[in-house]
Amino acid sequence: MDKRLLGLPQDLSPYRHFTRTEWAGLRADAPLTLTFDDLQKLQSINDPISLEEVVAIYLPLSRLLALYVAATQGLFKATQRFLDAEDGKVPYIIGIAGSVAVGKSTTARVLSALMSRWPNTPKVELITTDGFLYPNAILERDGLMEKKGFPESYDGAALLRFLADIKAGKHKVHAPIYSHLEYDVVPDGSVVIDRPDILIVEGLNVLLPNKPGAEIPFVSDFFDFSIYLHGDLEDLERWYIARFMRLRQTSFRDPRSYFKRYADLSDPEAEAMARQIWTKINLRNLLENISPTRPRASLVLTKGPTHRIEQVALRKL
Repeated sequence: MDKRLLGLPQDLSPYRHFTRTEWAGLRADAPLTLTFDDLQKLQSINDPISLEEVVAIYLPLSRLLALYVAATQGLFKATQRFLDAEDGKVPYIIGIAGSVAVGKSTTARVLSALMSRWPNTPKVELITTDGFLYPNAILERDGLMEKKGFPESYDGAALLRFLADIKAGKHKVHAPIYSHLEYDVVPDGSVVIDRPDILIVEGLNVLLPNKPGAEIPFVSDFFDFSIYLHGDLEDLERWYIARFMRLRQTSFRDPRSYFKRYADLSDPEAEAMARQIWTKINLRNLLENISPTRPRASLVLTKGPTHRIEQVALRKL
């Protein structure tokens, strides 16, 4: 499988492509501010990550983002001077997209931890778009439970309002909360985002454009930088099934878990169920909606079979 984006020759591609070794060399003097214990707390179930991965991939990325954030803040201040305006600060927003089981949550948390440890200690916040899913009651009413995670299962208008308020520099903007244990939005639950320096928005379809003719902004219109995590289909399926089997021994056994009915399946039954869910829902969503957005990302991180990032593609400015 050719992993060069769009299948174009290097000189025609909108991306600069780096091997792992080439990218690691761009770390320069970016310090490692995470410990092994820190990393253990940040990684998701069945998403292994090592300090070597942080040094090779995430420190160079952190350094690049530090430069981008500083440049964007300088441009904003220049615009304020030109307009003779006092609009306060505008948060730098980073979007992270990719398939189920590719490791978006771990990437988002590691980046958040690294950036919050920058010398100027910026205020970094992280949200997932899961909270903007419609409640299960609405999805069941509209026959969308088997399309949960597809674009139509989200309250897109609410997500756009949230991002518009963040970009406008408003104080105390509320974002809804999602419970993965209960597999539903938490009623009346919210997290307050109060004018961060940097906001990371992680979700399956955050790079998806609108339908032709729609005269409303894309979610990605609010992003200053975006990351797409890519993996081969066979690896993604294997990672999803392994995570399902692991959860079957842990959170699925919680009486409150939406998936409790899967906890006592035999190993073959559980694996067959995981494969069915992957094929019927997650793979379909990936092929129809998520994967086509990969060329819209500022940066593409391509994982190998062990979750190790093997290739990096950075969009040319």
